[in-house]
Amino acid sequence: MISAPASGQGKTSVTAAIARWHARQGLRVRVFKTGPDFIDPMILARASGHPVYQLDLFMGGLDHCRQLLQRASQEADLILVEGVMGLFDGAPSSADLAAAFGLPVLAVIDASAMAQTFAALAIGLARFRPDVRLCGVVANRVGSDGHARMVGEQLPADLPLVAALKRDPELNLPERHMGLVQAMELPGLDAQLDAWADAWGQALRPGFQFETVVLPAVEAYPPKPLLQGRRIAIAQDAAFSFIYPANLDCLRALGAELLFFSPLAGEALPDCDAVWLPGGYPELHAAALAARQDLRAQLQAHQRQGRPLLAECGGLLSLLDGLRDVHGQRHAMWALLPGEAQMHRRFAALGLQAVGYAAGELRGHSFHYSSLQTPLAPVARGSNPNGGSTQEAVYRVGALTASYIHHYFPSHPEAAAALFLAPQPGEPIHGN
Repeated sequence: MISAPASGQGKTSVTAAIARWHARQGLRVRVFKTGPDFIDPMILARASGHPVYQLDLFMGGLDHCRQLLQRASQEADLILVEGVMGLFDGAPSSADLAAAFGLPVLAVIDASAMAQTFAALAIGLARFRPDVRLCGVVANRVGSDGHARMVGEQLPADLPLVAALKRDPELNLPERHMGLVQAMELPGLDAQLDAWADAWGQALRPGFQFETVVLPAVEAYPPKPLLQGRRIAIAQDAAFSFIYPANLDCLRALGAELLFFSPLAGEALPDCDAVWLPGGYPELHAAALAARQDLRAQLQAHQRQGRPLLAECGGLLSLLDGLRDVHGQRHAMWALLPGEAQMHRRFAALGLQAVGYAAGELRGHSFHYSSLQTPLAPVARGSNPNGGSTQEAVYRVGALTASYIHHYFPSHPEAAAALFLAPQPGEPIHGN
C-alpha cells in the first residue's frame, strides 16, 4: 500500500511512478485505489496499462475486496494499492484495509518544509497502530541531496528511506474542482508518466524489495442473471466518465449487454432496453450537451416508453431543465427531470452513502459542487455510515431513477439490476 500522513503528499504520482517503472521492466502490474475515487484511477490505469479497481471495505465489503485482490494476484507480478487521504483518516481508513489484508505500507511524506522532523513523523506513523506495518518511507519534493540526507538520517533501521524524490514543478499535473484533470484530457500524460518513472528509478535506494502477501481463499458466487438479454446503453466520454470498472463487471455478470455511446461526439442513443448516465463533468460541456436536441428527443422517447434510466450525479444534472455554471450562465438541458442546478466553487456535499431500495441496500458515495432545486419529492434518501450530514435524495419519475449518489453495483447486484428493470404495477419502488 502507498499511503501518506495527509492528502496532497504525492501518493498518486508516486504510485503511478512505481507502476510505470516496473511495467517498463516487463512486470505485470495491477493497481487498486482505496475508497471512492474516479480521477486518480484514470491516471493509475494509464501508468499500469490495466483498469484500476476500488478496494473499499464499506462499499464492497471484506470478501469482495479479497476476491478482487485474489483475481489480480493470478495475473500480476506486482500489486499496488494507493491509499486515500491520510493513512488513519476516515472510517474505514486505509490503515483498516492494510490491516485486513496484511499489506505492508510505504508512506509518502512531503519533505519540502521539514528536515529531521521527517523522521519523527515517519516513526509516529509506524508506531501508531500495532496491526499496521510500515515497510519504508518516501521523501517527496526534497530540495537537494543534502536535504535528502537530513530527512533520512534519524530513521530507525526497520523504517528505511526507500527513495528521495526531487522537487520538480514541471512534473505536477493540472487540477480542477474534484481533483486532477482526467487522463483523457492530458495529451502529454504518457510522457509525464515516463518522467515520473525515470525519477523513481533514479531515486530508488538499492536493496528495497517488495514483499509477498498470502491471502486466505474466498469463494466467489456469481449473481443471478437478472439482466439476461437486456441491452444497457452507457454514456461514456469526458462529460460522463465516472464509471467503476467493477460496475461494468457486475452488469455483465448479471447478463446485460453493454453499449457505450458518446453524447459529446454526437453519437445517437443506441437501440437499448435501459440507459445509464453516470457522473462526470457535464458542467464543463454544458453548451455542447444542450445543443444535442436530437439526443434529448431520443431520451425523452425512451422515458415515455417506460424504459429504465439511471442518472447519477452529473447524469442527473444533464437531465434537468437547466444548469447554471459558476459564472451564472444558464444552459437548457434535456428536461427529463423538473428542476434547476447551480454550480458552486466549493463542494456542496461529500460522504459515503447507503440507500435502501425495494430489492436491497446499495452503497456508494457522494461528491459534488452543485446544488439542486426541484419540485420532486424524494422517494428515498441515502445515509452516511459515519454520521455525516450528507443524505442524498433519490428521485423517481416512472422508470427513471436519479440521484447525486454514485452507486457501487457489487454492493448488492440484485438491487443494481432492479434499477435497469421497469417496475411492475403495484411494486414498491424503494424501501426505507
